[in-house]
Amino acid sequence: MAGHSKFKNIMHRKGAQDKKRSALFSKLSREITVAARAGLPDPAMNARLRAAVIAARGQGMPKDNIDRAISKAAGNDGVNYEDVRYEGFGPGGVSLIIETLTDNRNRTATNVRTIVAKNGGNLGASGSVSHSFERLGLIVYPAKAGSADKVFEAALEAGADDVQSTEDGHEIWTAIDGMHETAKALEAVLGEAEAIKLAWKPGLMVNVGEADAGQLLKMIDALDDDDDVQTVWGNYDVSEDVLAKL
Repeated sequence: MAGHSKFKNIMHRKGAQDKKRSALFSKLSREITVAARAGLPDPAMNARLRAAVIAARGQGMPKDNIDRAISKAAGNDGVNYEDVRYEGFGPGGVSLIIETLTDNRNRTATNVRTIVAKNGGNLGASGSVSHSFERLGLIVYPAKAGSADKVFEAALEAGADDVQSTEDGHEIWTAIDGMHETAKALEAVLGEAEAIKLAWKPGLMVNVGEADAGQLLKMIDALDDDDDVQTVWGNYDVSEDVLAKL
């Protein structure tokens, strides 16, 4: 965890380690297939699919895997995935939004609830924490895309609402309805983004101390390891000093 940018602290997700790459590719493939089924199987004509393909490329997913996931959408394998969101609380009083893609609501609900409860948290009703987050578009670029000034100027010209740059990369926030237009404008200046997606931006961050940080990160890792969980968003901020002690 050490060295993670604020974005990666907010959206704790699987890294690219070899032991986890297969599971990560499986989740990316699922999102690509669902996106292709929800619209046209052409990234140029399907905004969600384009975002999913960009995310897969950003994680090093081979082109053959991406093509197979898109082709799978045309088949009738009897598996239908749906988006299900869970909201709740973790150690230290942090708020969590857990996004899943599942073909079995009962299984997913049981698994998510069990993981959260075993790690000092609890799930709430729909809307119990999302009111303190803002639903926005998020465009992510690696640090090599340019300096903070260059990215800020490009984002401003492209119509973005906010930019957060660290040594690890750049997070560009936009209104949902302008996300893909902004992304196209940025691509002309900065190249292809690392990720383009709908995101939950917290309104107020919670600083998590050493007493709660270990259990919180254990919870998020366990959620991340569940096949049905796509993304975990939270309003937690764990300092580098605390991370170094874990």
